[in-house]
Amino acid sequence: MSDERDTRAEDGDDTAAATRPSGKRTARRARTSDAPADTGSVATLDRSSSRKADKTAGKATSGNPFKRLLRFLREVIAELRKVIWPNRKQMVTYTTVVLVFVVFMVAFIFGLDTAFIKGVDWLFG
Repeated sequence: MSDERDTRAEDGDDTAAATRPSGKRTARRARTSDAPADTGSVATLDRSSSRKADKTAGKATSGNPFKRLLRFLREVIAELRKVIWPNRKQMVTYTTVVLVFVVFMVAFIFGLDTAFIKGVDWLFG
């Protein structure tokens, strides 16, 4: 491994780090545009995403409110289809864990409350 680094340093080949993909956004930008992929600078990504947000913000407030509501509901349904719903066994397990935890916490708080009441009664008499 160190030999590999030494030969790269001797050759002056620093392009390996620059060509390595740095994330999904960079790869997506490279596929959609003819320009070379960005090196992943945060400032460039933030500017482009803020411009897109500005354009979509103007569209969200204009138009028929019923169309916007229908679009919203369609998007909600699309997102709900992506959800991985638990099966019956998982649901029973999760519910049991939550109920046991709630019973434990109620008992714990009840115990602390009782101890503080007895302590205050003993102290002030």
